[in-house]
Amino acid sequence: MRTSLNTQIFIGALLGVTFGIILGHTSLPSQTSSSFLFGFDLLGKIFINLLKMVLIPLVFTSITAGIANLKNSPQSGRIWPTLIGYSLTTTALAATTGLIAMNFIKPGVGLDIHLFKDNINSFQAHSLSVSNFACSFVDGVFMNPVTAMSQNNIIAVVVFASFLGIAIVVLGDRSQTILKVINELFEITMTIVRWIMRLAPLGIMGLLTTLIAQQNVQLLYVLSKYILVVVGTTLFHGLITLPLILWLVTRISPLKFFLAMKEAFITAFSTSSSTATLPVSLRCITENLKIDSPIARFVLPVGATLNMDGTAMYEAMAALFVANLCGAHLPLLSQVIVVLTAMMASVGAPGIPSAGMVTMIMVLQSVGLPAQAVAILIVIDRPLDTIRTVVNVEGDCIGACVVQKIAKG
Repeated sequence: MRTSLNTQIFIGALLGVTFGIILGHTSLPSQTSSSFLFGFDLLGKIFINLLKMVLIPLVFTSITAGIANLKNSPQSGRIWPTLIGYSLTTTALAATTGLIAMNFIKPGVGLDIHLFKDNINSFQAHSLSVSNFACSFVDGVFMNPVTAMSQNNIIAVVVFASFLGIAIVVLGDRSQTILKVINELFEITMTIVRWIMRLAPLGIMGLLTTLIAQQNVQLLYVLSKYILVVVGTTLFHGLITLPLILWLVTRISPLKFFLAMKEAFITAFSTSSSTATLPVSLRCITENLKIDSPIARFVLPVGATLNMDGTAMYEAMAALFVANLCGAHLPLLSQVIVVLTAMMASVGAPGIPSAGMVTMIMVLQSVGLPAQAVAILIVIDRPLDTIRTVVNVEGDCIGACVVQKIAKG
């Protein structure tokens, strides 16, 4: 029986922690420790650089294909604006709530992570004026896509990919050739990602060995504090913010909603996949909440692409957590960039754990934070992924209720 990738990553993480303790916190000769640490550090760098290599192609093809594959519907005249408005609002609320919680509790502040020192020395977050920020934002976002790709300008690539996806939708049948090419490029890119992810256990082992060897056990306490903040904030969004929107717009009781959708939420928790949960969500929302089948069949698949509250919240919080670990202060405007990038990263993101790691690098690099931080984040990603997937599915289902209420007047 073949061991799953998640199990292999977990084993690699355990080995990394073990080797890190042996090499950094025992009485081994310094020359021996240095030689082994060099090898583990090289292993981690190879893995991170491979992820960086595939980042631009993955972001470009996934977002373009994600938007372009959203088909028009006879009811789309009223449904589309409502769904997009709802998705943008709830995703922005989720990411902003996450940043507020991180700024208030500040897990990771005061902890000196030596592994990130070389990366963070070049990090400079200046407090720009609004006018200077607006000018630099426009210059950095609207630019030649080839130049943006060559300069690894993630936000500019996302913006161009979004325009291209929308144009493909507008042109309809006349753009089927390019859509087929984009879809094939996306599949090719995902194949490369899967190849790279076979190295994830070794890469994570190398990164964690280097990290633990150079760090004290206080990191474990800080990490547990961060996990509690993420779980608490995600539950707040799922149990307070989204149900409040549901009740204000539709007057549907949150208790009635949760009871009607409990089977879908259990499936989302156990699979960590919005896509795998989709058939269950469709049945629960049409049979138990009496949402019109055409609306549900249109909104839920689209919402699984556009509306990823839990993912946007987590990636925004993770970026600020990494900044805290690095001792890097992110001013307000940099945090705005984090929110926008987290929202963009969640749009069209493929429903596999490995792609989530790549888009997490996208959010970190948007404000100059070290990509090596995924070594910390990937270890705790799986249990947190179960909770945020439930919130993603909940947001999609509430979106269907909201769309039906507004579309029908």
